[in-house]
Amino acid sequence: MNHVFRSLIIGSSALALAACGADGISSPGTGGNITINNPPAPAPTPTPTPTPTSTLVTPAGSCPTVSNPVQLANEGTISGPTGTYRVCALPARITASTTLPYIAGLLYRLAGRTDVGTDGGPAPDASDGATDTNVTLTIGAGAIVYASGNAWLNVNRGNRINATGTAARPIVFTSQDNVVGFNTINSAGQWGGVVLSGRAPITDCAASGATPGTVACERQVEGAADPALFGGATANDNSGTMSFVQIRYSGFVLSGNNELQSLTTGGVGSGTTLNNIMSYNSSDDGVEFFGGLVNVRNLIVIGAEDDGLDTDTGVKSNMQNVIVVQRPAVGDTIIEADTSLGTTLNNSVPRQNTQISNATFIANSGVRDQAIRIRGGTDYAIVNSILVDAGAPATPCLRIDDAETIQTAGPDELGAPRFNSFVLDCSTDFRNGTNVTAAQTQAIFDAGTNNNANFSDTLTMTFVNGANENAVAVFNPTTLSSFFTVPTNIGAVYPGNNTWVNGWTCNSATVTFDSAVSSCLSLPVYS
Repeated sequence: MNHVFRSLIIGSSALALAACGADGISSPGTGGNITINNPPAPAPTPTPTPTPTSTLVTPAGSCPTVSNPVQLANEGTISGPTGTYRVCALPARITASTTLPYIAGLLYRLAGRTDVGTDGGPAPDASDGATDTNVTLTIGAGAIVYASGNAWLNVNRGNRINATGTAARPIVFTSQDNVVGFNTINSAGQWGGVVLSGRAPITDCAASGATPGTVACERQVEGAADPALFGGATANDNSGTMSFVQIRYSGFVLSGNNELQSLTTGGVGSGTTLNNIMSYNSSDDGVEFFGGLVNVRNLIVIGAEDDGLDTDTGVKSNMQNVIVVQRPAVGDTIIEADTSLGTTLNNSVPRQNTQISNATFIANSGVRDQAIRIRGGTDYAIVNSILVDAGAPATPCLRIDDAETIQTAGPDELGAPRFNSFVLDCSTDFRNGTNVTAAQTQAIFDAGTNNNANFSDTLTMTFVNGANENAVAVFNPTTLSSFFTVPTNIGAVYPGNNTWVNGWTCNSATVTFDSAVSSCLSLPVYS
């Protein structure tokens, strides 16, 4: 059995980079080292006997041989609280299917924007003038990939990622400062993030006059300085698999309203598999889904500095078992659904339809406008879920904007947002939105079954159901989509569904998931 050892934590004041700053890793191929000189240990005190600590990591001997012509640059070593690691840098573009195996004492580095394959265009054949390169980047369970600055990973259309970790050995994408031990509870925005670009239908086309949902409708990835396109008309497009993955300290900001988040999907199709994904301390959104068909099971977003879940441009998404917890007085909304673009564009098709079952939302906003904002003509459903406002001063729970969002008829229209078995523990439950009053929002909420806007939560450990949560009647989510399974209780973690957070997560001052895993301030170390 694999075991995760609690890491030896050394304060950042005791860490210094030799001859360079925290971002001063040498250029690919130079063989230069990054060394952190720790001060000499103090003389041991005879009584009490010092507590033994875990063995520090020692560097792997060299970088692995991967698929030709992909060559990993051996950049020497990097040291931090958990030990010293061999650094192997990825090329700017991966042109052949490649596997990055887990190797003890080795880290992979994104040296800048790293592309998986070349963009295959909006069509799955050569009709668009592009040919798929069919590159798959496979990342082994337990592997750690780190970056700094504006480095990010982009899986282009016609290519795939296979990042399949395990509960015992998750895959971790993180920052250089996390490796060397410089981070605090408020660290964020230290590198870009992971982007999956697909060719499923989207709206809000970049090209003037293009018809939404067709191969002519494409968009540029938010936060990308150079072309990184997504969109098309292939609903079942497959961008690969991400499972048991942590994405930490991401969200590099290029300019206002132009940021990367932990995980960005652009037009990914229903053939893509996403489950057991954790976003930790993104400086923008935890996850943002632009169009396509996105299904996610077991999603955790902790400490996002903008929105926890952001959904846009005609996405069709189903999510089950979702935890979103805001850092105290940090961040905007738990949910932001679409952007208001006026009467005509608000009715663009495909119309967004996001459906969530079994969520536990803990709001503690720094903006305090609202915890959930649904707008832009989107269809939306929240069932079997809990929303608690833990902040002071209080934040209103629910806001709906735009007449198109509550209309009952229109193209690709499911009517007003749907709420069933959804409970709110907020000082203010509803607020006025643009062209939708608080009273109208309350009426929509009250029209659902087993909803309660005067709920008193009994959650423990921040996210674990108590007696009051387990007493709420369950709504059958399979009536919304066959993606869902029928739960026995509302909320994300309840009796019989209380171990899915164990093993693959990390702990922080914001929330503790599992006493057996490492802190998000540290790297996991395996025997």
